Amino acid sequence: MVGSRFLAAATALAGLLATGAVTALASPASAASRFDDGSFEYPTAPAGSFTTLSAGQSIGPWKVTGGAVDLIGAGFWQAAEGDQSVDLNATVPGTVAQTFTTTPGKKYTVTYSLAANPEGGPALRTGRVLVDGQNFQDFSFDATGKTRTAMGYVTRQVTFVANGPTTTLGFASTVSGAYGPVIDDVRVDTCCTCCC
Repeated sequence: MVGSRFLAAATALAGLLATGAVTALASPASAASRFDDGSFEYPTAPAGSFTTLSAGQSIGPWKVTGGAVDLIGAGFWQAAEGDQSVDLNATVPGTVAQTFTTTPGKKYTVTYSLAANPEGGPALRTGRVLVDGQNFQDFSFDATGKTRTAMGYVTRQVTFVANGPTTTLGFASTVSGAYGPVIDDVRVDTCCTCCC
């Protein structure tokens, strides 16, 4: 009896799917996904080189929302995790951001690795962590004595409470010129899986 009911329900559902009558079950194309690619591994930049991306262009799930950034390829300099990283300054300060699904009222912790382009510019590189466009943390990194093979990454954290079903996390450079802060290994954890 149960088997025949299940078979009848499955047959009915298959018929509805075939006619397109069950479109409400599909998730909307504009829905944000889970947080992804915090190590900037795709697309792949040229090995030993970099790709410059300007406002409006994408680095996988990340969007360049202002200025321009460099996606650093494998072997150009030391990455904190994986093969690639992002210099937040191409020839001008840039911003990258990613929108992902969150639960309103829930606490999240962002952990990221910070360094700086060791090739030139002022010793101190500065920037901001943005949550839904608001400044949640200022950061700085001293590039003195750092090299491509010894970038000196440090780990930083910032915690926020989600205001809505999606949240946009951003990283912005606040230093001018072509040598900016470098970010890599960005992770987002809910409070139940991290030390908040």
